Amino acid sequence: MAFAPVLIIAFYVYFRDKYEKEPVGILFKSLLIGALITIPVVLLEEFFKLFEDYFSGLFKISYTAFILAALVEELCKYLAFYLLIWRNRNFNEKFDGITYAVFISLGFASVENVLYVFEYGYSVGLLRAFTAVPAHALFGIVMGYHFGLAKFFPDERNSQLLKALLVPILLHGIYNFCLMANMEIFMILFIPFIIYLWITGFRRMKELSSRSIYRNDFH
Repeated sequence: MAFAPVLIIAFYVYFRDKYEKEPVGILFKSLLIGALITIPVVLLEEFFKLFEDYFSGLFKISYTAFILAALVEELCKYLAFYLLIWRNRNFNEKFDGITYAVFISLGFASVENVLYVFEYGYSVGLLRAFTAVPAHALFGIVMGYHFGLAKFFPDERNSQLLKALLVPILLHGIYNFCLMANMEIFMILFIPFIIYLWITGFRRMKELSSRSIYRNDFH
């Protein structure tokens, strides 16, 4: 049950790529490298924890949410995508960016969730399976969207590559902050923020799918 959201999201994104499916082998590698980046993420997060006590109150929460968690995790996912996918010949249309980024994100989220189960118990892992795991996928959609634009719009490459890193960090940081702050106002804002993430994710997928070079009616 805890891995059901991972499978559902993976199959959904795979079949959402209507016009040219990605090879299963490279998708599996994307999941695997996403799982493996848990190692540098844990090491980097332990390093950044050394500086937590320099902050207090909302500043400490902001540091933890945006730097210790969001920056470290999204940067590792970003580098994994760049090293594994960016020059891969199968990355041959814009929607592929979303597919591979989501699979990398799901690989990471799966292992991260297992670690939470060992530390906090199965109930926490089950809850995160239906909250944090989809959130990682949504951050992956945003990252992959900008990677896709960067790949196929050379004039925008630098700005889109920067957005592929910074926008997921920002969204991930806001997600973390709302949960960590434990304040009513942020919990109230959290619901519309999640709705925004889902709407944006579906729109990004629809946009790039409709612009596929493999569509019969594409011009």
